[in-house]
Parts: sequence; structure tokens; C-alpha cells
Amino acid sequence: MPDLLTRLTGALGVDGPGSTDFDLNPDVALPADRKLRPAGVLVAISTVDGDPRVILTKRSSALKHHPGQIAFAGGKQDEGDASVADAALREAWEEIGLPRHFPRILGHLPQHETVTGFVVTPVVGLIDQKFDIKAEAGEVAEVFSVPLAYLCDPTNYQIQSRRWRGVRRHYFAVPYGPYYIWGATARMLRGLAERMQP
Repeated sequence: MPDLLTRLTGALGVDGPGSTDFDLNPDVALPADRKLRPAGVLVAISTVDGDPRVILTKRSSALKHHPGQIAFAGGKQDEGDASVADAALREAWEEIGLPRHFPRILGHLPQHETVTGFVVTPVVGLIDQKFDIKAEAGEVAEVFSVPLAYLCDPTNYQIQSRRWRGVRRHYFAVPYGPYYIWGATARMLRGLAERMQP
């Protein structure tokens, strides 16, 4: 655990440029006057069962936006949230039943701009005690975890593409078993992987 804390603290203590959903698509010209809404997601790293694992969700297929996609617990910052970290903790409680006081917040990764107009702050927190996972039925189809070591290995990431609004767009993916982790979630995880390298 001390080594993990040292590595994570070192990775989070370095400022740097953020990322976007457009990193792999340099032909996209983003309007300078675009309005971005703040959001926070929780990169929850559980050490309960020994090897650190990152907790992720599979979104409900009934959702209007991003149905069935893999995501961190989190969401947009509401008026009642003191910060994006507070928003991430509130959403984690609502989405997966994680008590707000359980995660030990270590810091955050650089912000990520999404194609849907959000500027997302990935808040990194350690969880060292068990909790009863309660997936919010209307939003979360499944809660699962992936070994941190797997997600911190840059060789597990792929660059893939698909057509979106009539144009081919490239994105990062980090498949794990039956789970297809891609897009913004994969890009933020890859940012963590880059920073965790020796």
C-alpha cells in the first residue's frame, strides 16, 4: 500500500495538459466560444481484496445518453455541490451506494473535455473498506472492477474508430474480458496509465 500511495501521489501531483474526446482527431476544429459544463467522476481504487482494482459501471441500456457504455461513477456538478469532487462523491453514492466518507481523496487527473460539452475532472480516491454495492436501477446495469495493474499497462490500450455524425472518429479503447471500455473513460484511464509509468 505505501508504494501504491507514493506512485499515485506522484502521478496526481503533476499538472499538465488535459485531454479531450478529440485527441486522436486533429482535424476537428473546436469553437473558441464553446460553453463547457463542469462534471466530476470518481476514479475509485479499491484495495479491500489485496490487489488494487478500479470500480466501474456499465450504464443501463435504457438511458438516452451513452446507453450500455462503461463509465466511472459521477456526473455533472449541481448547484448544491461544493466542488466537482463533491459531485463525484454524491453521484457515486447515488449510482453504486458508495458512502461519501469512504474514499480517501488523493487528488485529481487533468480535466477531460467530452464531445457532449462537459469538462470532466477525474477525482482519484482510495477505498480500503467493503461496502454494499447498490446499483441504481434506472441508471446502472452493472458494477464491476478491473485490476489497476491492467489499466496502468499502456500496451492494453488500442486505437479504434467508428463513424460518428457521418465522419470517422478515432478513440482509445481498453477491452477487459466482456467489457468494452472506450471513449472518454478509456482516455482518462490512459492518462492515469501514462502518469503511473516509472
